[in-house]
Amino acid sequence: MIKTLIISGFGTNSHRETAYAASLAGSDKVEIMHFADLVSLKGRLKDYQFLIFPGGFLDGDDLGAAQTAAIRWRYLKNESNIALLDMLNEFIYSGGLILGICNGFQLLVKLGLLPGLGEKKFVRQVSLAPNKSAKFEDRWVNLKVNPNSKCVFTQNLSSLKMPVRHGEGRLVAENQQLLEKLDSENLIALTYTKPDSIQPTMEYPYNPNGSVGGIAGLTDPSGHILGLMPHPEAFHHFGNHPKWTRGELDTPGTLIFANAINYLRNN
Repeated sequence: MIKTLIISGFGTNSHRETAYAASLAGSDKVEIMHFADLVSLKGRLKDYQFLIFPGGFLDGDDLGAAQTAAIRWRYLKNESNIALLDMLNEFIYSGGLILGICNGFQLLVKLGLLPGLGEKKFVRQVSLAPNKSAKFEDRWVNLKVNPNSKCVFTQNLSSLKMPVRHGEGRLVAENQQLLEKLDSENLIALTYTKPDSIQPTMEYPYNPNGSVGGIAGLTDPSGHILGLMPHPEAFHHFGNHPKWTRGELDTPGTLIFANAINYLRNN
């Protein structure tokens, strides 16, 4: 039985939509749990196999997107005096899968779970900065899947279309060498492209935030963690597509969820 947990609270706003997408994708049980319930022991990460951090605006992005939430995860303990970070680490070592969408991706990056270069965990290596356009971007984008990535979420997928809605989605790194390692180790799971192209693009608005290398999503070396700025949960039915009346029926984002659930069933 595959059980999926979606963490809500402190500004998430896509948790119900994400829960619906996970259910459509085949999860046997899907629960939304407020972060505070982990602290009060009303819920336990180890009871689930699939953990999702949904989109939203955690703490209003007041100190930077997901910055406060990352501090909360890093330093709080539950009522049994067990560090939440230890619980999260145990979940990862047990073989659980983690998906971070938009604000959830920002959280995984700020926590240091992505990209995890050199097998480093909980060490921040990259960040997500304000869009180069200096405005909130709400539009549909074209995505190319890295066929060489170990990411279990994107297996057997080649291209995707889905919406973005964010103000801080521009991936930045300390130096060019780090970015080159992301590429050489196939930790770049998804890139923005122009229509009918497979090449990453820096051209606006196809790359809506100016993310270097056109990076839209990262995975970790195990392929068990995926973070992406676009919203796969927002494309769960052909009618969600803005051009569905013209017959443009692209691959729905729910296949990202389905890949994760199928992997858990078979491993």
